[in-house]
Amino acid sequence: MIKDSELKALVTLLEDEDEEIVTHVEQKLMEIGTGVIPLLEAEWETNFNPMIQRRIEDLIHTLQFELFQERLVDWKENRADNLLEGLWLVATYQYPDLDIDELKQNVHQLYTEVWREFSEELMPFDQVRIMNSVLFNKFKFRANTKNFHSPANSMINAVLESKKGNPISLCSVYLLIAKKMEIPVYGVNLPNLFILKYESEGTEFYINAFNKGLIFSRDDIDNYLDHLNIPPQDLFYEPCSHLDIVLRSLRNLIVSFEKLGDYHKSDEIKIVLKRLDDQYTGFE
Repeated sequence: MIKDSELKALVTLLEDEDEEIVTHVEQKLMEIGTGVIPLLEAEWETNFNPMIQRRIEDLIHTLQFELFQERLVDWKENRADNLLEGLWLVATYQYPDLDIDELKQNVHQLYTEVWREFSEELMPFDQVRIMNSVLFNKFKFRANTKNFHSPANSMINAVLESKKGNPISLCSVYLLIAKKMEIPVYGVNLPNLFILKYESEGTEFYINAFNKGLIFSRDDIDNYLDHLNIPPQDLFYEPCSHLDIVLRSLRNLIVSFEKLGDYHKSDEIKIVLKRLDDQYTGFE
């Protein structure tokens, strides 16, 4: 690991007027890898040269972006069953210092409130009714229709804090609680909408978390698809994977950043999506 004194010497060279030297220094710091980020952050705080600060900021972002990709690939390959970790990793794009333990505590608080209302004898519709009551009435989780395309709607920490989100983020909160409650609820990928499915021992119905947990049937999905002139496909009715949820969250982020005109960030997310999704064609 690089010593502080060596790092300071390298950072000082970022001020050099020779672009070749600056490029060499930046490459050297990149080769050291993501472990140098804390040292760079400390150096940024104590260095008051605007040019060096800007170059340090660019280096930190590049290194954090590389770390962001590495973590998501590792999650996909080794822990894709852990939805909260996947959503946490998505959020670290905007909040690189976000603590997953804080998210776990927030989810546990919601779970505790639902658990208090539950009993073993509850029928499926009653289980969902209580989930809906706690999440949408007590905690006031709701659709963020006013700022539908805000990147915050795809950040699990922001959704848990503001209680506002888009269809997939609200469904994700619902899923996290349902899993801890051992309720058989799963995500379903519909066109233009993400929903939930309750599926257990011959009982199945659907839940729209974007509409305060509205319960509906397979026929309603048929009507929805017919209205959109989209032919039915199995994936519109059956549970999807946690990876599918993360991929769709990333796609939502691309749209969000493009709506804001932040094409640098949207292009970065496309790079990540291409690494995670073999079928993603990349830059449209």
